[in-house]
Amino acid sequence: MKAYSIDLRQKIIDTYYNQPISQRQLATRFCVALSLVQKLLKQYRLTGNVAPQPHRGGVKLKLKEE
Repeated sequence: MKAYSIDLRQKIIDTYYNQPISQRQLATRFCVALSLVQKLLKQYRLTGNVAPQPHRGGVKLKLKEE
């Protein structure tokens, strides 16, 4: 799945902090999942950044291929 644009992410953050609106209403307004809104707000509070995080990859294999 493609990451949401930084512009949309910033609009969600700006709207939340500038208007009296709940997280659920915000998700409905921007047609995104409530979990995305919660994740963005947490990320913004912790880092001050709304850019998508890099993919961390999968589980490392324990057996070496020979």
